Parts: sequence; structure tokens; C-alpha cells
Amino acid sequence: MIKDLYRNFLIQLQGIYSLSEATNITDWVFEHTAHVKKTDIVKTPTLQVSESVRQKLHNNLTQLLAHKPVQYVLHQAWFYNLSFKVNKHTLIPRPETEELVELILKDLRFTTFDTQNKISFNASNLSNNVQLLDIGTGSGCIPIAIKKNIPLASVTSVDVSKKALTVAKQNAQTHNTSIHFIELNFLDEATWNSLPFFDIIVSNPPYIPAKEKEKLDQNVTLFEPHTALFVPNENPLLFYEKIASFAKDHLNYNGKVYVETHEHFAKEVATTFSKHCSHTQVVKDIFGKERMVIAFY
Repeated sequence: MIKDLYRNFLIQLQGIYSLSEATNITDWVFEHTAHVKKTDIVKTPTLQVSESVRQKLHNNLTQLLAHKPVQYVLHQAWFYNLSFKVNKHTLIPRPETEELVELILKDLRFTTFDTQNKISFNASNLSNNVQLLDIGTGSGCIPIAIKKNIPLASVTSVDVSKKALTVAKQNAQTHNTSIHFIELNFLDEATWNSLPFFDIIVSNPPYIPAKEKEKLDQNVTLFEPHTALFVPNENPLLFYEKIASFAKDHLNYNGKVYVETHEHFAKEVATTFSKHCSHTQVVKDIFGKERMVIAFY
């Protein structure tokens, strides 16, 4: 019976997760794999499932008990009310990155760009001619979420990982968004000449010092791509330094850079950008942590 399967699944997950988290994961897995919601289980507890579904649920549970994130088990993550395919080649989108997207969209609701005449002005509608670059796109969640909200924006996304770009392109196709994806090692300054000018640059780059690896949960360190997470201990601001330098010569007049940061390095990131731009702004997330920086050029 479905009730017994659900209860067993939930009990076993509580061995490694809190009750609330185990419940959320169990609900998600059963809805995704068995196509039944919790309300269905409550209403029809004696519902029978096929042997193939039982086997899929068993396989899901085995992976979850090995600390594999549920998003990788189901190959699905939700971001900005959109479903994204994810796998071991892409980071799992985080809520704070949604805040970064919301910050950009909020600003663009009041600004439109005239890049030909190099001016910007307030507008009551969403900007429909903004030129945007996303650095380190991963699953493509940032540019796709922005493009869905500003369909006429011109969006370019770069990533060093060919396999991540494959996933990003699939997600863009799923959501019917036209985005220019480029395989590019952004740390190599020789590649910068291949990129045009932009009004906005956004990035959620690697920013966790390698020494902090031991502090992270196993479901992060064992499964998520390290190249998208970690930076050298001796240079944790590596990507921000490169982005700040690039923006100096590749942003249109009144352009902006929006980046997500380590909560302990936001002020240092702002200082890094301040060497190249007119001013910066550190933005706190909903938990009061300094997690985003805006650089005004």
C-alpha cells in the first residue's frame, strides 16, 4: 500500500535529515516518481503501485541515503518558479541566487537602456533592449529566469564546462528561451575580446575557499561540481577581480555588475570592484547576511 511505502521512506530518511526536511523530500519524490501527492495518500492510503514504481522509489531511497541531493536523484530543481534539469555537472540552484535575479529584475522594471546613444532612463515597463552577460551559467537558471521575465532582452551566457552548457541549452529549450551560450574560460583574459559590450553583467561565481570544504555537508562535497564551488585559499576573490577588470572595458555607459558572494567576503568584493567603478552597494539577503554586491560603472 502507498501509505506503508511512504511511511517507510520517511522513517529511513529521518536517519540523516530532520523531520521537516525528510518530509519535504519524501513528498517531492512520491509526487515526482509515483505521481501521487500527500493528499492522495491521505485520501487513499490503500492505493497500490506497480512493481516498476516500487523499484524506482527503492532506487531513489538508496541514493538519498548515500547523501545524494534529491535534486540530483530526480534530475530536477526549482528556481524562480521554473523547473530545471540538473546533474553532477551543474550546481543546484539556491534561494539566495533567486534573490540575485529578483534584484536585477526589480532594477530593470524601472530602467531601460539606449545603448546606441549611451544613456539610461526610468521607465514604467520592463526594459526590452538590455544586453546582459551571465558568467558561469551552470544549469542556466539565472539567464533563463531573466529571459522569461524580459523576453526581448539579449542574453549571453558563458561557462568553462561543455557538459554544464549542454544542460543549460536543454533547459533553455524546455523554457522556450533564446540565449547565446558560449564555452569559454573566463579566467583567461585572452578570451575577452570575443565578447561584445553589455549593460548588465551577472555572476554567481565560485567563491568558497578550499579550506572550508570540510565544513560543508556531504551532499555538497560528494556530489556538486567542485570547479563551480571552490577557489584557492590564497585568492578567494579570484573571479571577482577578473569580472571587475572585464567590466571596466565591456560595460556600456551606466552599466552594472551584480554578483553573489560569500557572506564573509562581501565588503572585500565591493572593495575589489570599487577600484574600477564609480561606486558599489552591498546587499543583504532575507536572512540579513551580506550576500550580493552591485557595482555601478
